[in-house]
Amino acid sequence: MVSPLFFYQLVLVALVWLCVMLQWAWPSDPATVRLTTLEPTPPRPKRRREPKPFAGLTTKPHCDACEQDRVPRPHSPSAPPPRLVMTRGRRRQGDTSTHFCPNPDCAYRGWTGRGNLRANGHPSGGPWRQLLCVVCRGYCLEPLGTLFHGKRAAVELIVRVIACLAEGLGIRGTARVCEVEANTVLGWLVEAAEQLRACSQHFLHDVRVRQVQLDELCALLSAVKEGEGSAAEAIERLERCPQWVWVAIDPESKLLLALDVGNRTLAMAQRMVHHVAQVLAPDCAPLFLTDGFREYMTALLTHYGQWVQPVRQRAQGPAPKPRWIPQPGLRYAQVVKTVRRRRLVRVPHRVVFGTLEAVEQVLAACGWQINTAFVERVNLTIRQQVAAVGRRVSTLCKGEDGLRQQLALYHIYYNFVLPHASLRQPLAEPIPTNGAGSAQLWRPYTPAMAAGLTDHVWSLREVLLFRVPPWPQPAGL
Repeated sequence: MVSPLFFYQLVLVALVWLCVMLQWAWPSDPATVRLTTLEPTPPRPKRRREPKPFAGLTTKPHCDACEQDRVPRPHSPSAPPPRLVMTRGRRRQGDTSTHFCPNPDCAYRGWTGRGNLRANGHPSGGPWRQLLCVVCRGYCLEPLGTLFHGKRAAVELIVRVIACLAEGLGIRGTARVCEVEANTVLGWLVEAAEQLRACSQHFLHDVRVRQVQLDELCALLSAVKEGEGSAAEAIERLERCPQWVWVAIDPESKLLLALDVGNRTLAMAQRMVHHVAQVLAPDCAPLFLTDGFREYMTALLTHYGQWVQPVRQRAQGPAPKPRWIPQPGLRYAQVVKTVRRRRLVRVPHRVVFGTLEAVEQVLAACGWQINTAFVERVNLTIRQQVAAVGRRVSTLCKGEDGLRQQLALYHIYYNFVLPHASLRQPLAEPIPTNGAGSAQLWRPYTPAMAAGLTDHVWSLREVLLFRVPPWPQPAGL
């Protein structure tokens, strides 16, 4: 048997031999050592930060809303009938300037403020006045065409119910507070939404603004799938599906231009920009400010673009095709937010259409920079005052229709009824209050007043009693 000491000695001899061979093979003369110089690595090419000029599109992007507007609509009469001035009798105390005759055979049908209506007392001692048209001798009640027509409930109760919904209380909560049935509250909301939506379209047209901020607000709807067992089982398996509330606002007057509900797609962006373009004046091209959602660029290019024939570069060959490019006055900038681990790390700005100097020139009038802070603040207000959009609440709607009805109420309530604190105007003289409180120093202002759409703060009763004419009324006649 071989001893372990023999193996240790053998390993020691091998290590000594290895050291001798390395000493013999390693060069000792420094001159023989070849120094290898590393070539310097070329610097990385810098990325061009200058945006490339937009070359244009060969085809105009499609918009479904524009195709629907091409359907012919009934036109209003060419000229309004003459104004009637009654010289006999005492001066009328009832104001009928906002009402019109509903008789289809009357020449004054649909025209407001023409002096053809007279107040004829309260029939059967009811709360509403009866109006007489002196031309066709027809009668109609004052609330005709409004939410109050045909209702037996008290006017104050209906106004209080709609006010609770406008202030963010849910349908069941409103029913408990006002001591009415929940289905009754829902029915009044549906009727009021139709009237208020028409009221917003009547006032919001030919608006002139310098800036428009657009954003999307995520909402959750409690949708019940149809055809899945019984209704009770379906209610237990409520599925929360996300939807988006699209908002457009004028940051200077705080006027809410448009509200819509839909998915976050190109088609919805097209419809939203189309709605904003219908509200603005035809020759008004304001500065648009949005987030980094890329579909806004296509939607703005669709509604604020024009065809241009490119210059021919070569004498031979086919002529270049026409290009759809943005109009010279279109200015559009984005606020791109970078979020990592639920924290905001970067907020770069990007000018898409126009130049940075032109964008800063518009914002310099107000002392602002490129931002979307105003529309984001409106998003918070919507969450606070629309029960169906709140977070972690039990008042979610079960479909888009319910959400649209609450948004229609909020749209008119925000613009005409709710005074905005940043728009208030100082009074020339303080107005004393009834009591020991301080005198009133400020005049309340609403976004509709700041935009020149009205001259006073509307009450919710006044809004609900407003009769929308069937066609636009000429001003100054």
